[in-house]
Amino acid sequence: MTKWEYVTVPVLVHATKQILDNWGADGWELVQIVPGPNPENLVAYLKRPLGSQ
Repeated sequence: MTKWEYVTVPVLVHATKQILDNWGADGWELVQIVPGPNPENLVAYLKRPLGSQ
């Protein structure tokens, strides 16, 4: 059974692709993105298999 680690990341609307590409390059997979505390921010939930650093 795969074990996962998770992270939440603040994402600026004007730099969404760059931020997600950087996390993806480190092996993180986007699970969900939700509105943040203000209109310029989103919050991304990401996961990757434990130990895949």
